[in-house]
Amino acid sequence: MAHVARPIGDLDLHLFGEGTHRRLWELLGPQAMLVDDAGSARSIRFGVWAPNATAVAVIGDWNDWTPEALAPVKSDAPTGIWTMVAPAACTGHRYKFVITTADGRTLYKADPMARQSELPPSDASVVPTVAAHEWTDHEWMHGRRTTLDGTSPLRIYEVHLGSWKHGVDTWDELADQLAGHVLRLGFTHVELMPIAEHPFGGSWGYQVSGYFSPTARFGDPDGFRRFVDVLHRRGIGVIVDWVPAHFPRDEWSLARFDGTPLYEHPDPRRGEHPDWGTYVFDYGRNQVRNFLVANALYWLDQFHVDGLRVDAVASMLYLDYSRAHGEWAPNEYGGREHLEALAFLRETTGVVADEFPDALMIAEESTSWPGVTAPTANGGLGFTHKWNLGWMHDTLDYLALDPVHRSHHHNEMTFALLYAYDERFVLPLSHDEVVHGKGSLLRKMGGDDWQRFAALRALYAWQWSLPGAPLLFMGAELAPWQEWNDESGLPWHLLDHAAHRGVHDLLGALNRSADDWPALWRRDDDPGGFQWLDADDAAHSLYAFTRWDVDGTAAVTCIANFTPVPRPGYRVGLPWGGPWEVVVDTDDATWWGSGHRGEEQRSVTATDDAWQSLGSSALIDIGPMSMVWLGARSPG
Repeated sequence: MAHVARPIGDLDLHLFGEGTHRRLWELLGPQAMLVDDAGSARSIRFGVWAPNATAVAVIGDWNDWTPEALAPVKSDAPTGIWTMVAPAACTGHRYKFVITTADGRTLYKADPMARQSELPPSDASVVPTVAAHEWTDHEWMHGRRTTLDGTSPLRIYEVHLGSWKHGVDTWDELADQLAGHVLRLGFTHVELMPIAEHPFGGSWGYQVSGYFSPTARFGDPDGFRRFVDVLHRRGIGVIVDWVPAHFPRDEWSLARFDGTPLYEHPDPRRGEHPDWGTYVFDYGRNQVRNFLVANALYWLDQFHVDGLRVDAVASMLYLDYSRAHGEWAPNEYGGREHLEALAFLRETTGVVADEFPDALMIAEESTSWPGVTAPTANGGLGFTHKWNLGWMHDTLDYLALDPVHRSHHHNEMTFALLYAYDERFVLPLSHDEVVHGKGSLLRKMGGDDWQRFAALRALYAWQWSLPGAPLLFMGAELAPWQEWNDESGLPWHLLDHAAHRGVHDLLGALNRSADDWPALWRRDDDPGGFQWLDADDAAHSLYAFTRWDVDGTAAVTCIANFTPVPRPGYRVGLPWGGPWEVVVDTDDATWWGSGHRGEEQRSVTATDDAWQSLGSSALIDIGPMSMVWLGARSPG
């Protein structure tokens, strides 16, 4: 037998009281006092924070669900922590806490710090397996800093694991098949919609009950470790969605945990979310803030995830978010800013940057809040990236128009470039755009069916060519007609049809081309890496720009035609003369395009005829509803 859990010390209690205990999962929840030779936990210390309870007990499989009393931890100041050691408890045992409230009620609660949970709809906590996985991703972990440095690309495939592919439903099966698919397409990272335990599958994980517990839907916590390890060994990063904005009202979980508003703010104007029917965390309470910050660190530390995408940040920033007049209370200065939530977000990004300086912290922030990706020292929020939802809305609104009307909305495609360098952006086409009656991306495109497929191919090339990291929700590579349904798997059979296969194969080509031509991403945070050639040809719905590589040693010039009319002999300005490779043409017959440009035009030759403020130019045929990338390296 080996001793595992260390005693709770005065320093632990002090840090928790001030909200700075960075490894809270080693203080609260089930802690193994002994581990046997087979690696099973024995003799479990249970600890829970319930400061307003008059008594706390634990029930579980080892005691026939008969309450055993916990004792309050003694300290110079009240801590609200209750503990006990259950010698008969061991790995795999289910348990709950029994809370006696100040007004005499009895509550049966899952453990907020549970590191393993029952498979929903069951809701007990589980004494976790002792982490036995031996990591083999050292090379990946050592080199992942390059994503933040901008010396390797970031291209994200967003995944809802439960509906990616039916019949593939364990961590090990998912690791093998998902990694293979992502590698074939050429994405660098997967982003998992929330995998922390959640009781209602229809929330897609965004209503979390077990913040420290990977969902039991796919296996045990070590299974998730193996999943991450496999993806890392195959060169794929793993980002997980994290939900610190709100939590569900389930009576057996966090809600009114000790009979009082404990994790949630007591004032319903701040503690209840009107859109989702959930509770909002009390960010001003030290222990609640500690719970969330430690949880962020837990996923990064214990599961080697490469980053967190923080959900619903906008709802945290504003006290009046989705609230009418009289339904919110201003801050102490009379403003609408949620000062405690701001402090919490800055603390979280700061602590993560200190402990995991190579981790991504991505904000889903839908407003124009300034400095989301600026350093906290400069008044920013400290995120590494922000979703550019304005770009998404403008782009999809434009492409939903019948092509004949697009000339009147030309600036919708250029507006995002006015602020493209204000933040470090991710360009998302996420699950939110293909649910709740919004239709699939293919259905959103204006025009007839051929035009829709052509516009979708051009959209992806447009997204990949702009400054910002592209993100696509799973299934976008199949170009489905139907919107996403989490109860059914993706329509993989569509790959048997040429139009759909063309979209899939084009995405692979875009990713491979981006690897070959780093000008498309290496200077995403540098305005000098982008140059408009023609942003004003509204009459023809044409756009042209150049992406520059470091020191101008290579360039990719991109031309987009968002009408179904071919543009033969289009003259485009180029930085230097000589041959320019046609890197991508979304109208190529390979992708089920019209093939208007023809096989003979695999390259064009630039002459010394100045055009569009550049010293050289070339003529090229631009197919209908398409985008062309031309690439060359400097002859100098």
